[in-house]
Order: sequence, then C-alpha cells, then structure tokens
Amino acid sequence: MSAKPKPLGLDEVSKAIIEQLQIDGRRSYADIGKAVGLSEAAVRQRVQKLTESGVMQVVAVTDPMQLGFYRQAMIGIRCSGDTRKIADKLSEIKAVDYVVLTAGSFDIMVEVVCESDDDLINLLNSQIRSLEGVVSSETFVYLELKKQLYNWGTR
Repeated sequence: MSAKPKPLGLDEVSKAIIEQLQIDGRRSYADIGKAVGLSEAAVRQRVQKLTESGVMQVVAVTDPMQLGFYRQAMIGIRCSGDTRKIADKLSEIKAVDYVVLTAGSFDIMVEVVCESDDDLINLLNSQIRSLEGVVSSETFVYLELKKQLYNWGTR
C-alpha cells in the first residue's frame, strides 16, 4: 500500500493566498499581497513553495465544447485483479482526464472527453474494454454540465 503524503501544515496566510488564486488564477502577486497583508515578493515565494510541494497547481480550465470536444462521459469500470495497475493503464489514455479508485458498484471511475460519439465508441471498445482485468463498464454520457467549480477553498 502506498503511503499517503503527510499534509503540509498551512497557516492562514497561505490558505488565503490559495483562496485568492481559486477566485482568479491570473491575479497578480501584488494584488494578492494587498488582500492577505504580504509583500509581492513574499506572495511569490509562498506560491512557489505551494506549487513545488504539490499542494496546488495554477492551470487554465477550458470548456471542452468550445474546443471541439462534444462528448463527455463518466465510465464506471468493474475489474478483476489489481485495480491500481488497471487505473495506471487507464491514466495513460489521452482521452481520459480523471481516474479514481472507488468502493461500491464500480472499482474505478474515469471521465473522458471525446470529439464525438464515434470517438467514444472507439475509445470504449479499443482502449478501455480491451484492457486486461476490465470485466465490465457502464457509460454515463453527459447531456449538460450544470456545475463544475474549483474554488472549494482550504477549509
């Protein structure tokens, strides 16, 4: 079993910096500094430490539809054997953007982003269902994405 990373003890200022970036990842260090009571340089150092330690990433979130990916789906997968190895193989598939080991009806859940229904069918048949250890799958096609947020804060 892999060891869980020890949580990095975050002080209230670091948490406030993260929350500022969750609101707007393009916010300047100077503006963040004003909001949290630090200099621009101090904010820059803290952001660097937070990203280097893996606590956070600053990324651009896109709308797949705007980029020509018209089919999204969540796929529940039932497996035999070591689910971690199967999850690793699924993670290598370009169309897969989310992989999680679960407890319950499915062993693994993956989210996929495809250009079309034909691409989804090909992905299911040639890359997912054909993996050794995949016993069955159930596909949940997205009809409309109502909410997707990344600003849950630091609690």
